[in-house]
Amino acid sequence: MSGTVGAHGVRWGVIDGALFGADQPCFGCSPTHPHGFRLRFERDGDSVVTKFTPGPLHQGPPGIMHGGLVATLADEVGAWTVVLLREKFGFTAEVAGKLLRPIRVGAEVVGRGRVVREARRVLRVGVELAQGGTPAFTGELAFVLLDRGAAEKMLGGPIPDAWLPFCR
Repeated sequence: MSGTVGAHGVRWGVIDGALFGADQPCFGCSPTHPHGFRLRFERDGDSVVTKFTPGPLHQGPPGIMHGGLVATLADEVGAWTVVLLREKFGFTAEVAGKLLRPIRVGAEVVGRGRVVREARRVLRVGVELAQGGTPAFTGELAFVLLDRGAAEKMLGGPIPDAWLPFCR
């Protein structure tokens, strides 16, 4: 739904971490992180999609993406599913997943997230990472939805102004 405007005035199209401020430090989505993934996301019906090609710096075993970085990619897909589909900010509370096959460096990965269960303060997101059209990771992540006070307590200080519309 490229170009649509959400309930809080955010224009949804292809977006990245700049939504939360130009200087935000996220490894997964900051467009300026020197070693990060620099992911971009887009709504696709009732899911959120990103594309990423792991490179040599993302290896564990030679030619294969490090498993911890696969989990990081899945976490980012889940987090942005919360942002784009519910216009809220969630903190990762639980990750459960299965690596079905190795993710190879140098080949594009398509990540897709969708909401699978929802409660007042917890959102569960199903995530799939596929390479060459074949699933390589499937999982479910839980995100705790915090209001401003709870988010500031977790962070140990004030939340950035850009987060305010998403902490409600």
